[in-house]
Amino acid sequence: MTFDPSVGATRSPAAKNQAGKAGRGPRTTAYIALAIMVAAMWILEGIDTILGGRLDAEGVRPLNTDGLTGILFAPLLHAGWGHLIANTVPLLVVGAIIALSGIRTFALVTAFGWAISGVITWLIGGGGVHIGASGVVFAYIVFVIVRGLFTRAPLHIIVGIVAAIYYGVGVLGGMLPFGNDGISWQGHLGGAIGGVVAASTLGRRGKKTGPRAPVTSA
Repeated sequence: MTFDPSVGATRSPAAKNQAGKAGRGPRTTAYIALAIMVAAMWILEGIDTILGGRLDAEGVRPLNTDGLTGILFAPLLHAGWGHLIANTVPLLVVGAIIALSGIRTFALVTAFGWAISGVITWLIGGGGVHIGASGVVFAYIVFVIVRGLFTRAPLHIIVGIVAAIYYGVGVLGGMLPFGNDGISWQGHLGGAIGGVVAASTLGRRGKKTGPRAPVTSA
């Protein structure tokens, strides 16, 4: 029997079961990574509370060489429990959607959002110390919104439209340099750029890979 997986041809129950197991592994790993990341934020906030907020000084300090390490640590630090809760909800919701695509996609989006939001903040962040995972949140949201533009996958487009309707206004407002006193709009902007870069990168790789060749079985 010959079939082409790229057009959804019928497969035997054994083949379907094997494919399902193969997909569950990377997804499970992505969910575990998301859980560990969020748990680290909560643990660090607990430690920071005990220390009287001393850890908050380890965030991004723009144009200060001592503040470069903040690019690594800032998303894990928050200015109080309210700030942490506000970031935890979208991290878990949108992060879980991305995790459905597996650990490779989840790790790439997280890395781009984390790094680019930190670098942009360091370059144009102005004064003060910038902390919080909102840059990663913006990367997740923007990635989900624009991914379908690069992959052309109907499901990605539908999910992107829903995300745009739900989060679109907030995302646009959060990247503006006015009306955001006390909020790192620079980190939001950098995270959004990271989401677009991740979507573009993954979209190009998907096109290069192309559909799988037909499989023949006896």
